[in-house]
Amino acid sequence: MDTFINIALWVAMGMVVIAALASIFLPLINSLSNPKSLLKSAIGVVALLVLFLIAWAISGNEVTNTYVNFGLDATGSKLVGGCLILMWILLVIALIGVIVSEINKAIK
Repeated sequence: MDTFINIALWVAMGMVVIAALASIFLPLINSLSNPKSLLKSAIGVVALLVLFLIAWAISGNEVTNTYVNFGLDATGSKLVGGCLILMWILLVIALIGVIVSEINKAIK
């Protein structure tokens, strides 16, 4: 039974990797026929990068004993803090978007 579970886990991980690669490369292949669509994607990636840089800049680089036990240094702490702050920023943006969208629907 353990062997079957191990095989099933490897197959599932392989399928996730294949799906992730397909979700990245197939839209790129499709957008090569329309290069203007790549510009919109590039703007989105740049916006995410700018948001991450802002989040990274305001995050702290504290290192406690617990962090040291996990092998995390000041640079890693700052990176993790930046990712967490970026997650909160994106969550707030998404919630504002949902609220504005619902208000627009109610008005129309």
